[in-house]
Amino acid sequence: MEIRIRPLHPQLGAEVTGVDLAAPLSPEAFAAIERAFNRHAVLVFPGQPLGDEQQIAFSLLFGPLETSPEYAGSKKSRLSRPEIADISNLDPDGRVMAAEDLRLLFNRGNQLWHTDSSFKYVPARCSLLSAREIPPSGGETEFADLRAAYDALPEERKRALDGLVVEHSIFRSRAQIGFTEFNDEIRRALPPVPQLLVRRHPGSGRKTLYLASHASHVIGWPVEQGRALIEDLIAFATEPRFVYQHRWSVGDLVLWDDRCTMHRGRPYDDTRHRRDMHRTTVSDELNSVERERRTAA
Repeated sequence: MEIRIRPLHPQLGAEVTGVDLAAPLSPEAFAAIERAFNRHAVLVFPGQPLGDEQQIAFSLLFGPLETSPEYAGSKKSRLSRPEIADISNLDPDGRVMAAEDLRLLFNRGNQLWHTDSSFKYVPARCSLLSAREIPPSGGETEFADLRAAYDALPEERKRALDGLVVEHSIFRSRAQIGFTEFNDEIRRALPPVPQLLVRRHPGSGRKTLYLASHASHVIGWPVEQGRALIEDLIAFATEPRFVYQHRWSVGDLVLWDDRCTMHRGRPYDDTRHRRDMHRTTVSDELNSVERERRTAA
């Protein structure tokens, strides 16, 4: 079976066919996928009805996996593996969540532009989302190419952004939708962290912005001035020329690079229609500020 790569957008995104992700991959097959990943940043694998164990096995080829805590509400999970994040509107008994369920309210924060785990000291390398059930309309996912956005900035602005460090926090992003009901364990475990605003993407060598709704302010600047800069850059980076929208089908697996993209879920009727998505998240190797220090040493 020959792996085929078909670009989906001028800037980012490609469809990958000719591979069965439920079976072990040869080193050659994985190398082809990794090359496409470093070039296109978002890979769509249609017709891959994976179970959780198969999704975990494929994800581990990219690196160690994060585990997923309950950020709010009950700690009871309907999923058996902590490596799988439950990106659904289903309660632990498999029913559509009630409108007032804290987990449903928390998950609506995913409709903000973000990159996964930028609020962790060591953030995410990449994420993989498997579509198990989808609603009849809505619920698409949009991806923005932060390398292309950086390339499009005027040279003077690039120089002004170089070296800036931004504080990221899960509490910042959820405050934007009015959510504050975090459990005490999360408040202790996830203090704000520093992340470089501009970094070099390891897989392609290209410079990229690093933005998210988790980004609070520029360290060393007045808070409102830093937030204005972040909001301006997010608005620029999510112009249509930089964005690919994925319309889901059951069995799709989508892999994206959290180091050089942002994404957001689009709204759907989440108190009526089921949407069951299982996500694995691969951890990066170092905090960006620490990597910069080591590179300069």
